[in-house]
Amino acid sequence: MNFKFAAPLIALASSTLLHAQQPDANTILEGARMAAVLTNLDEGLNGSLTRGRQKVPIALFLKGENIQFQFNEGGPWQLFHMRLAADQFDLFEIIDGKTVRFPPAKLVHPIAGTDLTYEDLALRFFYWPNPVLEGIESINGEPCYKLRLQKPAKQAGRYETVYVWVHTKYGAFMQIRGYDARGGLVKEFQVQNVMQVAKGVWTLRKMQVATHDPATGRRVSISNVTFDKPSRVSPRGVR
Repeated sequence: MNFKFAAPLIALASSTLLHAQQPDANTILEGARMAAVLTNLDEGLNGSLTRGRQKVPIALFLKGENIQFQFNEGGPWQLFHMRLAADQFDLFEIIDGKTVRFPPAKLVHPIAGTDLTYEDLALRFFYWPNPVLEGIESINGEPCYKLRLQKPAKQAGRYETVYVWVHTKYGAFMQIRGYDARGGLVKEFQVQNVMQVAKGVWTLRKMQVATHDPATGRRVSISNVTFDKPSRVSPRGVR
């Protein structure tokens, strides 16, 4: 199973917009999601979600603002379709060849029993309005803009506030932390390794996703998202 490159979760792109000193928060956030909305490459990527001894094959691909995510737990491949816009996204499941709108209540459900949820997959918080730039911090020795994102009123999801650290040079997100309404840490994303798939376009090779107990801040479980080098085989499923 392969897929046509790019999805919000994996897309990392360098952007000349971020080369200026201290751009505003909207410009930084736009650069971080730019590849997910605009990039179309012929190459595909295969990957896996792992938690402990569990390993689940996954596939993602993008055409414009239409993204498909697929995973396999040993039976038929399960297919999901996302449509992205500047201020919203829609998520659908493909069942027996039919497109069915994904219930909002299921957005927080784990994918294949891992720490990654459907809400995480779409990085929906990247589309929340009015991001705030809180300064520059070092993440793993790399300078990053720190953004604070606040969930719009009446929107479903576990996160109330999300902090995103975006590389000051490459425009790639390097770390994400999601907090609940009481300020407890719920989830942390750490990019551990990246690879270049085209000139000026990078994607992650490995990312760690950790679930925390928001009451104590203690990490309770870890999953890894890993991708291989691109291939040119088209993905299975609807386009």
